[in-house]
Amino acid sequence: MASIFDKFQLKGQTAIVTGGIGLLGRGFSRTLAEAGATVIIADLAENKARKYAGELTEEGFSAIGIGVNVTDKTSVEQMVKTTIDHTGRCDILVCSAAMDPKFDNTQGSQSNNAFEDFPLSAWNDALNVNLTGLFLCAQAAVKPMIAQNHGVIINICSTYGLNGPDQRIYERPGEPPRYKPVYYSVTKAGVLGLTKYLAAYYAGKNIRVNALTPGGVYNDHDELFTKNYAYRTIMGRMAEQDEMNGALLFLASDASSYMTGSNLIVDGGWTAW
Repeated sequence: MASIFDKFQLKGQTAIVTGGIGLLGRGFSRTLAEAGATVIIADLAENKARKYAGELTEEGFSAIGIGVNVTDKTSVEQMVKTTIDHTGRCDILVCSAAMDPKFDNTQGSQSNNAFEDFPLSAWNDALNVNLTGLFLCAQAAVKPMIAQNHGVIINICSTYGLNGPDQRIYERPGEPPRYKPVYYSVTKAGVLGLTKYLAAYYAGKNIRVNALTPGGVYNDHDELFTKNYAYRTIMGRMAEQDEMNGALLFLASDASSYMTGSNLIVDGGWTAW
């Protein structure tokens, strides 16, 4: 019987991480590379993706940076083609690219997001990135997974896909109202639906599909927001930026070989009460 530590190894495998230079995507990319995978760091910001891949390569890991627009079918298909051209495989897909205003360290992007007047154009843009993007990436990546009879897809969700946002944590005394926008909860709830659909659809194909649901991750948020958010969690704090990486590796590796159609929640207890 293999050691439990061996089950976490990804040597010989290839992983794509969309949103690969994002707040979580950078950590995901490094984690998969450290576990032995060749990592395709795919991001709309191609130059930054290439730069980060170069940094990992200099450290002795295997990484390739490429540009991708997850809302464009041709771009997504080219991402997968480039992956196959370089490594001959596509074993793991991490869908981390998303529109998420919480990563604005001033929280200013929460302003003017009242539901009553929320712009249709902003709604459509978010649906394209947060849901259609996952649809297109999975559709393209699953084809080589079927051919090689092995694949893992991990979709990044959010606690706001499980519970409605507590809009009080965005309030500032004496300032205009701020709200987490409607699209975020709706699209992240859709991520869970797509995850379960794909897991069931590929039954018997040795393709596992799971979701990872992070809680709030600290990113230079202001003191008031950090305090308000921490109050809502059992652990009394926001997550550090590296605290999702272990869960991601678990889902990507054979350590989770009996999991599919599931949602792994790492939220400091936010959704437990």
